[in-house]
Amino acid sequence: MKINWFPGHMKKALDEMRNELTKADVIVYVLDSRAPKSCLNPELSRLTNGKPILYILNKIDLTDFDRLEKMQNDFKGEKIDCMLVNSTQSGLGSAVCAKIKQLCRDKIKKFQDKGIGVTVRALVVGVPNCGKSTLVNNLCKKAKAVTGDRPGVTKGKQWFKIGNGVEICDTPGTLYPDLNDQEKAKSLAFIGSIRDEILDEVELGNEFIARLEKLYPGRIAERYKTAGSLEEICRVRAFLLPGGEFDISRAAKAVISDFRSGKLGKIMIEG
Repeated sequence: MKINWFPGHMKKALDEMRNELTKADVIVYVLDSRAPKSCLNPELSRLTNGKPILYILNKIDLTDFDRLEKMQNDFKGEKIDCMLVNSTQSGLGSAVCAKIKQLCRDKIKKFQDKGIGVTVRALVVGVPNCGKSTLVNNLCKKAKAVTGDRPGVTKGKQWFKIGNGVEICDTPGTLYPDLNDQEKAKSLAFIGSIRDEILDEVELGNEFIARLEKLYPGRIAERYKTAGSLEEICRVRAFLLPGGEFDISRAAKAVISDFRSGKLGKIMIEG
């Protein structure tokens, strides 16, 4: 299965981000912690232009937390920090503001030394469906950013105050123009960052089962009480078409849905 998806609105969004970045002091980069490295968009990384970055490793309630903890240092460095979060958790705003201010401490101190208060601005970026707008709503303590469980919901730039001296801008989720690494592309498809409508759902289901068996052997058998093929899942779950044929498409959708909702357990789906 070859995956390549970069609709026109994403190119437009990247162009708009270039303008907003000139106003931003720091980048808040939201990653889905079920596939954090696959969520790193090289186009976005080039746009950051050396600005401080706060990586938000989101959806920790759905991922393999032991594996995530071991890799968190990959998202730390000079002018780079990370947080492991569930974007719906309470009390997140003050912690995120503190991290943003810490990364912008030189600018804040420069103005404080002159007796001037300053507002630091953070641009929130990420691939589609990584939880950016849910995070923004949490930080604003109200539903200001439009959210949805499908990619492409956030349509334009939105700036909000989230605390004393901190503003953030939510941006549309964007992928990169050429998904050369197909393993990463599949990871993005599994977590819902690529529209299901453009994918072959049966191929996606088969690819997912193969990946899951490699990373978490026996997880499919544990959930479906079967060896793990889509045909076997159809048999066990009685997913049948008129005439008794297996409804392979329904089985594929069920497997992907069970992964995304956490019914298959806590999983990091990239190797």
